[in-house]
Amino acid sequence: MVDFHSHILPGIDDGSQNVEESLQMLDMLAFQGAKKVVATPHFMATETAPQEFFIKRQNSYNQLKEKLSENHPEIILGAEVLYYSGISRMQELSSFCIDGTQLLLLEMPTKKWNDYIVREVLELNCTGDITVVLAHIERYLPFMEEGVLERLVENDVLMQVNANFFLRFATRHKAIKMLKNDYIQLIGSDCHDIKYRPPRLDEAYKVIKNRMGEAFVGYFQERSERFLEGLM
Repeated sequence: MVDFHSHILPGIDDGSQNVEESLQMLDMLAFQGAKKVVATPHFMATETAPQEFFIKRQNSYNQLKEKLSENHPEIILGAEVLYYSGISRMQELSSFCIDGTQLLLLEMPTKKWNDYIVREVLELNCTGDITVVLAHIERYLPFMEEGVLERLVENDVLMQVNANFFLRFATRHKAIKMLKNDYIQLIGSDCHDIKYRPPRLDEAYKVIKNRMGEAFVGYFQERSERFLEGLM
């Protein structure tokens, strides 16, 4: 099992506040069966220079790495990059991809998407060195015009959803429907702490298993691994 979206690194954003909390979150993920966790701290170009972000991320990871045991999931460094108008012209953008991949986790605006936004996402996805992954896509559905989601998926933009999308009664049916129609490729916990936003990946996969069957869960998790290996 891969957690494709987490704020597991200590003291770098609004996620884990210290190494001890990070270790508790990793213990929870290990118990749930996660073998790999993508660490995706927030990056906002209007607030932090890229090199400053990379230094902070590495320092945070180094602090945590000293305390990791062989029982903890493997941590893969990435980022949750906040979209802004003109992001496609950012020279360092490919450096924010998940390590060893071309996957860029992009956080979108929570306002009505105009055609420029959609075109820029598609443009980013066609550069050749970036595959866009839209973070927690369920949050943006109200801001999309009809047909936009389909257009993005048809052009190979990947969709990540949070585990809670499958756990809330009000959204569970929608989540399963999107999964059946292959509008979801990746699942993340988006965990921030151990109390208010803990990792709940195992609960989400239990819902999926009950609705879609064990064979589908196996296929989906194997495909997730292949995305990390650059085989999709």
